Amino acid sequence: MTLESEVGLDGHSDADVLSHAVGEALLGALAMGDLGRHFPDTDPRYRGTSSLMLLEKVMDLVRSRGGRLVNVDATVLAQAPRLQPHLEEMAKRLADTLGLDRDAVSVKAKSPEGLGLLGRKEGIAAMAVVGVEVT
Repeated sequence: MTLESEVGLDGHSDADVLSHAVGEALLGALAMGDLGRHFPDTDPRYRGTSSLMLLEKVMDLVRSRGGRLVNVDATVLAQAPRLQPHLEEMAKRLADTLGLDRDAVSVKAKSPEGLGLLGRKEGIAAMAVVGVEVT
C-alpha cells in the first residue's frame, strides 16, 4: 500500500517501517536476532523487496522454532502523512500476511506533535509488540 505524501522514505527494502517493526518484534520474541541478521542490507537479493514478503519469511522462521503468532499491537509515529484514514487497511494487510484474524491485529498512529526529527518530517518510526506461543 503506497500513500501519497510530499516526502518519502528510503530504505534497503521498501522502507515499510510498520512491517519491519512487527518483524523485529517477532524475531525478538524468540531471541532470533534482528532483521539485519536474517536479511542483511549487504545482500542485493533484498534491495527494494517487499517488507510484507520479508514478514512472511520471518513467520516461516517463527514457525520453524515452534512459534505461533497470537496477536500484534503496533504503533506508527509520524507527523506526515496522516495515517488515520488508512489504519484499517494497514491492519488488514498485516493480518492477511501473518495469517491472523483481523481482530488480532491492532495498528495505531501517533503524531509527534511537531517535536524532534519525526515532528520535522525527517522520518517516521514504528514499534510493535507481539504475542507468540511456543510449543
